[in-house]
Amino acid sequence: MFCARLIVPLHEIRCFTSEQVMASKRKGPRSHRGMQAVTLCISTTMVLILLGMVVFSVLAARNLSAHMRENLTVTVMLKDYVSVNQGHMLCRDLYHRPYSRNIDYISKEQAKREQTRELGSDPSEFLGFNPFPATLEIQLKADYANRDSMRWITKEIRKDPRVSDIAYMEDLMNQVNYNLSRISLILLVLAVLLTCVSFSLISNTVRLSIYSRRFLIHTMKLVGASWGFIRRPFLNNAVIVGVIAALLANAVLGACIYALYLTQPGVLTIIRWEDMAITAGAVLLFGIIITLLCAWLAVNKFLRMTAGELYKI
Repeated sequence: MFCARLIVPLHEIRCFTSEQVMASKRKGPRSHRGMQAVTLCISTTMVLILLGMVVFSVLAARNLSAHMRENLTVTVMLKDYVSVNQGHMLCRDLYHRPYSRNIDYISKEQAKREQTRELGSDPSEFLGFNPFPATLEIQLKADYANRDSMRWITKEIRKDPRVSDIAYMEDLMNQVNYNLSRISLILLVLAVLLTCVSFSLISNTVRLSIYSRRFLIHTMKLVGASWGFIRRPFLNNAVIVGVIAALLANAVLGACIYALYLTQPGVLTIIRWEDMAITAGAVLLFGIIITLLCAWLAVNKFLRMTAGELYKI
């Protein structure tokens, strides 16, 4: 009777504890690793959003620089004896130059009408002649809108006997180029710093996620598994996390660009579809490369450690 009392409680305790142990073995590590994967994915997404914003800003600044340079106008004034046909011929000749993006011919009569509309009176009524010359409004390509290029361009145009003078806003052109070069330099430095910071943040997050499985890595090493075999699941998981984080980051960036378009529709003159595709591709590439490299370095670190070193960290 005493034995029966002992057997029944022990049997019940043994069944109860085995179920609890099996449940904890099934649910505990999986839920823990799942939370680590979610945390890694969220932190990587935030970093990739910042990287994507920098890449997009650099591309937008480049387009803004080209847009502003191409809107700078060079005015070529023609001599009085130049007829309309001769002016159009000169316009055609200059249009085939490598620096010309667009050329508008303004005749003497058109110039007089525009100035009369702005001044409110016709100067030819009291002067007795039309004082306004025929002009060519040349818009240069962005690569030629700088001081050095303008020197040889103006020198070349002045050789034509039909040209009397050339005018352009040199100070404005120099100021625009100077400001845009400073902005480009600042964005480049910011991109480099942010890349270093993002690599450090993602590296620490990946290292912490692998740290909890350092003894599993050591056990696999003891049973004879090769380093490549041990690294493979960690690298595959890192690639999956990088792809998911990049897709989430691209979705957030796309929503921000769409919101910007709704408030400022004219922004499409600066933002092109090619730039958005480059930004999305760069975010995806960064996400895969950074997480893959961080996982590679973290796993190799634990593979080089002995059992005693694993207990000390």
